Amino acid sequence: MILLKTFKIAARALRRNTLRTLLTMLGIIFGVGAVIAMVSLGNGARAQLEASISALGQNVVTVFSGAMSRGGFRGGFGSAGTLTVEDYEAIRREVPGVNGASPEVRNFAQLAAGNQNINSEIRGVGAEYLDIRSWPCSLGENFIESDVRNGHKVALIGKTTAEILFADEEPVGQIVRVKNAPFRIVGLLASKGSDMWGRDQDDVLLVPYTSAMRRLTGDTTFRSLMLQAASAQILTTLTNQVTDLLRQRHRIMGGREDDFTVRTQQETLELFDAQARTTRELLFYVALISLIVGGIGVMNIMLVSVTERTREIGVRLAVGARSRDILLQFLTEAVTLSIAGGALGIFFGVACSRLVTKQLGWATLTSAGSIILAFGVSAGIGIFFGFYPSLKASRLDPIDALRYE
Repeated sequence: MILLKTFKIAARALRRNTLRTLLTMLGIIFGVGAVIAMVSLGNGARAQLEASISALGQNVVTVFSGAMSRGGFRGGFGSAGTLTVEDYEAIRREVPGVNGASPEVRNFAQLAAGNQNINSEIRGVGAEYLDIRSWPCSLGENFIESDVRNGHKVALIGKTTAEILFADEEPVGQIVRVKNAPFRIVGLLASKGSDMWGRDQDDVLLVPYTSAMRRLTGDTTFRSLMLQAASAQILTTLTNQVTDLLRQRHRIMGGREDDFTVRTQQETLELFDAQARTTRELLFYVALISLIVGGIGVMNIMLVSVTERTREIGVRLAVGARSRDILLQFLTEAVTLSIAGGALGIFFGVACSRLVTKQLGWATLTSAGSIILAFGVSAGIGIFFGFYPSLKASRLDPIDALRYE
């Protein structure tokens, strides 16, 4: 009851100069808003990354052309042509525990059907690619191993590409031309949505990798190989076996660096998360500086308030108020000021997160934990930066305070 009355007195004191109170809260509003927005962006990015990694399939190991340093990407990563058809066949033949495997060749090209055209990604893959990625066809069916072996001109079309080229028509059985080569669509892929970089995975045309290499790209090597392990327990063993086999085939001796990179889904997630951590830390320090500035503003305004209300403090002490009552009153005012700023900052941060999602399409995820943290930080700022002015007020001599003009 006493605490509630103290809060009411504090709120009344802050309302005496509304403009000054609002200006004092600005630093806390921006600081807390930045914390909320930062955590929301970080949570959203990680959730989207996990979803994208999961969308690759279960127990997937990816072998990339080119080397990658432990801390990040190298210039040749994923682009240097070091993986061959013979490497792919050797892995299928000699590495136990591989349930499925598919090469991957990527390029962009103009697709045409009737009087419609679109620039889309062409992906040359194997017959097991859809099984590895858990990516079914919503219409039609996947191409088969004989299509790959013979380089047949068949294709699977993504939902976005199909809608642009064929509108409301059923795409299965239609012909799409790629670099003047006619490909017959045998299946419509189920929608996958955006990947971790925000790219539309449904804007794609999948063709047998043999057809892509012979007729579309002219490549003789692969960008990557996707392997599916029989179980999660053998992922490490399978990774080591693939590495040893490729080092042997590529004649990489002793301590020489690999010209390929083998990554599990968990390793890929950890890599991207480590790269995003630097950005999160930068945003955290920006928010921290803003909160400190806001806290200093609270301390300054409370010192001004103590000076302006010196006679009031003297009267209260003279009629029996204890020093700890004065301390509690001014500390409550500081905490109320900070919590109010924190509440406005939470709304500001959530609004910014939603605006980013709407305008930029970035995933954001505001958690209850971040809101509780924001309230806790706000209260902590009020206590820390409001303690000295409150202590100063509680130590005033009543006689000197009553004489103050």
